[in-house]
Amino acid sequence: MKREITLTTFLILIIFSLLYLISMRLWFRIDMTENNAFTLSMLSRNIYREIDDRVTITYFVSDRLNASFPVVNDIEDLIREFAAHSNGSIHFSRKDPAESNLERIVENLGIIPWQIQVVEPNQITHATVYSGILLEYLDREEVIPIILSLDTLEFDIYFRIRTLIRNSNRIIGIMLGNSDLDLYTDFSLLNHALVLSGFIPMLINPGVWIPPYLPALFVLGGEEYLDENSLRAIDEYIMSGGNVFFAINGVSVDIWGSLEAFPVYDLGILPMLANYGVIVERAIVLDRASLFLSYQTQGASGTQVQTINYPPWVAVEDRGVNQSHILSSASLGPDYFWPSPLELVPPYGIIAHALYISSPEAWLQRAEFITNPNWVLQFENERLHTLGTKILSASLTGNFPSAFSEDLIFSEYSSRLLVSGDANFLGPLMQTTQSEDRNLDFAVRAALWLTGEDDLIALRVRDQRQGRLDRISDPGLRESLMAFSRNLNTFIIPIAIIICGIFVCRRRSK
Repeated sequence: MKREITLTTFLILIIFSLLYLISMRLWFRIDMTENNAFTLSMLSRNIYREIDDRVTITYFVSDRLNASFPVVNDIEDLIREFAAHSNGSIHFSRKDPAESNLERIVENLGIIPWQIQVVEPNQITHATVYSGILLEYLDREEVIPIILSLDTLEFDIYFRIRTLIRNSNRIIGIMLGNSDLDLYTDFSLLNHALVLSGFIPMLINPGVWIPPYLPALFVLGGEEYLDENSLRAIDEYIMSGGNVFFAINGVSVDIWGSLEAFPVYDLGILPMLANYGVIVERAIVLDRASLFLSYQTQGASGTQVQTINYPPWVAVEDRGVNQSHILSSASLGPDYFWPSPLELVPPYGIIAHALYISSPEAWLQRAEFITNPNWVLQFENERLHTLGTKILSASLTGNFPSAFSEDLIFSEYSSRLLVSGDANFLGPLMQTTQSEDRNLDFAVRAALWLTGEDDLIALRVRDQRQGRLDRISDPGLRESLMAFSRNLNTFIIPIAIIICGIFVCRRRSK
């Protein structure tokens, strides 16, 4: 009997050892998340078919990060999965810059160092750490400067691999309509988001010739500054097949001062957009589905901070997202600040879609613009006769007619246009409402759509579907649900536990 037990134990150990060795040769995972967020898509698995040589991926990560950021191992697992499905076309390695004395080389590559607190016996110190990725193919390189989560990581790696092997142009032109604004300060978040996503933002000055090989152009504002020469340059770019994202206001708001609003003094961009098929109305959209605004007031007891639902700051709900369009499907809508409504009047042959719309409880200010939060009761003066959904962003595709030709001349090339009735939603106001993730994600997806990378949009949004904490906009419904939640946790659940305890005790006593 003892001999049989020993033999059985020995055989079990051999079986487990063989299974361990086999597992090192196989790669599989059970992913029970919605949309299989932790499993490579078929797009990523098949990227090796385009690789003629070897792609090398080096993950430069400090070992001291493991204790503080367990996601580091998940990042490594995802990169290894790329290599495992590549049939040997992708080689992966992990290096600690400190142990390899590569700090200066890593920083010269563009990988960003940062500091963390390290708790040691009797002291707290700071350590410089790294978490960035270098991708190499032939004589070309791509860098992910910093990565600390799995959000969009598959997209980031796949996009850069495809850029390397196709040697494609990823420049995004940025034209600031107001010469007082700066790309690296006023739109630093947008610039940073595009760079981290693998694009190269390039400032395009108004009035200069725009090269037709530029993949896409962002025009941010400029109703009162872009003159005829500047608009002609944009029109010629579109006629040559260029793709443009217009973020334009119909009403100008003094965002850093008194919040005074007035119709824009337009030099010609609004008629040009109407010629392409989008009318930007000189009005402000207000909505029950809105963001919070905190502001200071002076009272008898001194300065006070008040927070209110501010209807001119519109929050797009799930029902306001066009799920049939590749750009907006399976994604969250951006937040808007004093947006102007759009009306679609596409010329013959132009396909137009509303991407994001307000809730049915939205209305307009046309005659009198009241934006001061202290006058919130006057916001609804025009509500009754302007109530209904409003278009906030739209897309147009086709061969557009020139806006500066006496005859009706259509472009020989198909272009893509995006129009949003808000020039502020990609600027610094995002930080006041914590809208960066939504708005910058939309900007990156817009860049992908304009450059024809439709398949990458679906890859980017696979695991980004998250809801709002304040998604219930109706005040009465929100208050009733909060009251029910309080009563449920404070009274109902404790009473139910007590009753169950009494019932169990009585049964045991019997």
